[in-house]
Amino acid sequence: MSLSLSLSAASGKPTRYTMSATPNAAPAGPHNYSRVAFSAAHVVADPFSGVDPSKGAAIDWDKTLAFRRHLLDLGLGIAEAMDTAQRGFGLDRNAALELITRSLDAAAPAERDRIFSGVGTDQLAPEDARSLDDVIRAYADQIEAVQKVGGRMILMASRALARVGVSGDDYRFVYDRALGLADKPVILHWLGDMFDSSLKGYWGAHHFEETLETALAIIHDNRSKVDGIKISLLDAQKEGDMRRRLPEGVKMYTGDDFNCPELIKGDAQGYSHALLGIFDPIALAASAALAALARGYIAEYDRLMAPTVPLSRFIFRAPTQFYKTGIVFLAYLNGYQDHFIMVGGAQSMRPLPYFVDIFKLANAADIFERPDLAAARMTASLKHYGSDS
Repeated sequence: MSLSLSLSAASGKPTRYTMSATPNAAPAGPHNYSRVAFSAAHVVADPFSGVDPSKGAAIDWDKTLAFRRHLLDLGLGIAEAMDTAQRGFGLDRNAALELITRSLDAAAPAERDRIFSGVGTDQLAPEDARSLDDVIRAYADQIEAVQKVGGRMILMASRALARVGVSGDDYRFVYDRALGLADKPVILHWLGDMFDSSLKGYWGAHHFEETLETALAIIHDNRSKVDGIKISLLDAQKEGDMRRRLPEGVKMYTGDDFNCPELIKGDAQGYSHALLGIFDPIALAASAALAALARGYIAEYDRLMAPTVPLSRFIFRAPTQFYKTGIVFLAYLNGYQDHFIMVGGAQSMRPLPYFVDIFKLANAADIFERPDLAAARMTASLKHYGSDS
């Protein structure tokens, strides 16, 4: 099918654009993947709430949980209450725990192990952290809360630890204590400072070679408590270097939204599993591609994943921490929510040409499930900005 609509160029002048994408059909189950794959899922804001965006997160729970049902039905796991859900950028500790609890309660018993939830120290403002013990207590509070509701955990990077930890030994001390509290193996989370500038120098050093040694030492010291590690450095070489040095049985989860198709496919030296923000908007394509990979249909995997790479690279362009804006915009265009309002008013954090280009790249990647709806909502968005197109 083809649809024509008017889009505003960077100059503000309208140009004609023709959509010719063929949407991917939802792959039928059962979903027997050869990789573990988590989608870091976004939250849907409640636009009718009277809560001031600067004061807290007003969430549309029905739409938020319906999107998680969509992901689970595709055979994907959910990385809950993470950066994509605006954790620490609008979603605080208490709202995150409510999200985790609701997500687990809405899942079938057999699905709960496919939900890993973020635990961190975000209730402790970095400027209020005075010691490593402060950080440990903050981790312990969230670990206890998530385990109490039966959740599996992703141990998130800590802004407070980045402030008070000065050496690799400091990080080993904190992680040893936090992991010692875990009742099941957890996923560690190495988030680069391109996602969060306050994490610069994480693991107690500024050079990858040194930070790698600290992270690996923590994993070796706590082998029975670590399911895997997610690395989000947007550097395929660094991820590969670390993956080859992980202890047997410890998974590498790619968080590299720039290079994930190749890292998941792997090579003679191994492959990565997936824990990705981009698996939120491209969930259908990712599910179909993972199914093809499991059957050994490499060409089909490449066909499905290759056109998503330009889209992903654009969504996650610098300043990278605002990538959530592009993800929620695509959820709106695809009909998973009825508006483009975000927790904390974050919909304002990208310029209009960004959204126009996302629309074009998403069309090229065949991720619009209803192209007519996407076209209508794109047109409505442009009119909201004052476009005459």
